[in-house]
Amino acid sequence: MRNKLISMKEAVAKYTWDGMVYAHGAALPVGSDSIAFGREMLKQGRKDLHVISNCNTQQTNLLGAAGAIKKIEVGFAGLEVYGFANGLKRAIESGKTIGEDWSNGSIPLRLLGGALNWPFVPATVNIGCDEAWCEAQNPEVWPSTSKIPDITDPFTGKTYGAFPCIKPDVASIHVTMADIYGNAIMLGTEWSRYELSRAAKQVVLQADFIVDTDCMRQFPNLVRIPDVVVDAVVYWPLGVWPQCSVGVYDSDEKEMFAMNKALKTEEGYLEYRQKYVDGYATIEEYLDMIGKDKIAELTSTPTKFLMDPYRKWIKTDQEIKELMERR
Repeated sequence: MRNKLISMKEAVAKYTWDGMVYAHGAALPVGSDSIAFGREMLKQGRKDLHVISNCNTQQTNLLGAAGAIKKIEVGFAGLEVYGFANGLKRAIESGKTIGEDWSNGSIPLRLLGGALNWPFVPATVNIGCDEAWCEAQNPEVWPSTSKIPDITDPFTGKTYGAFPCIKPDVASIHVTMADIYGNAIMLGTEWSRYELSRAAKQVVLQADFIVDTDCMRQFPNLVRIPDVVVDAVVYWPLGVWPQCSVGVYDSDEKEMFAMNKALKTEEGYLEYRQKYVDGYATIEEYLDMIGKDKIAELTSTPTKFLMDPYRKWIKTDQEIKELMERR
C-alpha cells in the first residue's frame, strides 16, 4: 500500500483546479467539515468552482464571500442559529453565484447514484413542487421540466422524477482519524460523507489525528472510508474550526457568529481573510492564531471520552513528520 500522507498545501495544489466540480462533507452547519482545506483553496486562488454541498457550512460561506463559487447545488443554505450565511448570500444576490436549491434528502440520493454509477436516480421526493419547477440555471422558465424531468415507472405506469447523479471531480472530507493509507474513522454524524467518498473521482481526507493501521484493524466495522477510494491524507488538527469535531473539540460559538458577521460585507471579508486565511502558513501558526486558551476550552468537550478507545494508536507530530519525509 502507498503512503498517501501529504501537506495541505501540496494536496490543494495537486488535487484542485479552477472550474472543478468540488464537493465537501459535513454534518449540519456546525458539524465536521473540511474548512481548513477550503481556506487553503482561497490561499491558492481557486475560482469558478461548481460546488456540491449537502449542507452549507462556514467553508462555502467563506468561498462564497471570496467570489470563488460560480455555482452551488445545496441541500440547505443557512447557518441555523447563526443566521443567513452572509458570504454566500452576498454572492448569490450579486449574481456572481448561481444557487441551485435541492434538499438534504435529494443530495445524498444523487451521491448514492453517482457512487453506484447509475444513469440517474428515481425521484419520489422533491417532485410536484417548486423544488422541481424552479431552476436557478434557467430562472425565466417555469415550471422547469429539465431540473427533475418526469419518468414513467415501467412496472406500474406511474409518473415519478429523475435526479441527475453527482460525480464530483474532487471531494475533501473531514474525518476524525485516518491512517497513512487512507483508511478512516468518523465519530459523530456521517451525513453523506460515506456516499461522497464513493461518488467522487478523487478524494482528499482532512484528519484530526493520524493513527497506526492497527487501529483500523482493531475496529474494522468503523472504517467507513477505506483506503481504496482515497487519493491523499492531510493531517490538520482543529481543521474544522470554528465548527466542531465530535469527540475532539466543540464548536466555537463566539467565532461562528463573528465569522458570519464579518462575511456580511466585502470590507469585513477582506479583514477576516487577512487574519484567518492569509495570516498563517504552518499548522503551528494556525493553532497559534486560534490561541492556546481557546483550544484548551474547545477541547474540554463532554464528548472527549469517545476518543479513549483509540488514543494508544495516535501518531505524534514528530512521527507524522517522519512519515511524510519517508514517502
